Amino acid sequence: MSPSDWQLLQTVALASLLAWASGIRLYLVMFAVGLAGHLGYIELPAGLRVLEHPWVVGTAGFMLVVEFFADKVPAIDSAWDALHTFIRIPAGALLAAGATGDTLTALTVVAGLLGGTITAGTHFTKAGGRALINASPEPFSNWTASFTEDAVVLTGIWFALVYPLVFLVMLLALLVLMVWLLPKLWRAVRAIFRPFTAAPPPSQPSP
Repeated sequence: MSPSDWQLLQTVALASLLAWASGIRLYLVMFAVGLAGHLGYIELPAGLRVLEHPWVVGTAGFMLVVEFFADKVPAIDSAWDALHTFIRIPAGALLAAGATGDTLTALTVVAGLLGGTITAGTHFTKAGGRALINASPEPFSNWTASFTEDAVVLTGIWFALVYPLVFLVMLLALLVLMVWLLPKLWRAVRAIFRPFTAAPPPSQPSP
């Protein structure tokens, strides 16, 4: 593989990683990638070098700690996911676009559109799965899911940076699984919460 082909593969893997991981752990991927760039372990594209700034790394790290604890409490976790519908998706689109350059081109627009779509898919899959888990009164399944998500994202970051082609193959398999799983998750979520949203039956007139 030529150096230019390898660089293109790394760019595609990085953009895909940022889009996919943003829907699950936005602050974790921002912190990990930004810190790796700041310490010189990786060379970020020009459009992502802002992530290396100490203020950005520090803010992402602080929000990562907040999310780590919020994610372990079922009621807070569900509210956190609902709020981050408006944060993760545009952030994933911007990060994916930034991986392809720091100027507006056809490639950055395409990357942003595809990135936002991938982020939306992973976010709603995560939120739907966690809504089902959070409906359980015991906390252990919630904690297990939370730590599993952390481990999956960290593993994805490592593969994307070290073995980008392997990461892209795994990501494709995950996206196919997500397309199959997402409608089933949300049907299950609606079934659980339907009794709480259904209108009460009309009262019967007294004889």
